[in-house]
Amino acid sequence: MDSNRFEIIYTQGKLELFKIIRDNQTGVLYMLNLSAVGSGLTVMVDQEGKPLVDENFKK
Repeated sequence: MDSNRFEIIYTQGKLELFKIIRDNQTGVLYMLNLSAVGSGLTVMVDQEGKPLVDENFKK
């Protein structure tokens, strides 16, 4: 398995943390939310509901 498949490209917050993660094989973006009460991970989508692809992604 490729150890560089996923890359954190943005981080915001201290007590409640948000991270944007890019899949380096597809360019698809995911958002991770971490807080004291739990966490969540979701694929980011555009206005049409299609997965959001990093515009700077080069395969």
